[in-house]
Amino acid sequence: MISLRRIGVVYSSLRDVADAPNQGDEGAPDARLELEASLLPALDGVTAGDELIVITWLDRASRDVLRVHPRGDRSRPEQGVFSTRSPHRPNPIGLHRVQVLAIEGASVHVRDLEAVDGTPILDLKPVLSRDVSDR
Repeated sequence: MISLRRIGVVYSSLRDVADAPNQGDEGAPDARLELEASLLPALDGVTAGDELIVITWLDRASRDVLRVHPRGDRSRPEQGVFSTRSPHRPNPIGLHRVQVLAIEGASVHVRDLEAVDGTPILDLKPVLSRDVSDR
């Protein structure tokens, strides 16, 4: 059995999935990751300017979709979801590369997050450079 727990939630001006860009660097607004206060020690070492991978649960995605037109472009042939970044998939886990703008307590302000308001956060991981000896 697999057990996941939400560690926080996304606060964003993106309210509707239809308004969200396909990728964060395609016009996503700044957003806030609000983590559970008990997890504040886990942010030690994360600073403004860092790049993180935010792992989310795409709670509004369909879990029964196996084939999609890449990027929703019907002129392109359908492909299996495992070869795309579609949010609709058997386990709708989102991976979002963001830049940390500021940290205030358990709130992490970020750039380039295309997740919609209220999206559950599962984990945060640093983007690793070629020299990973310090992580």
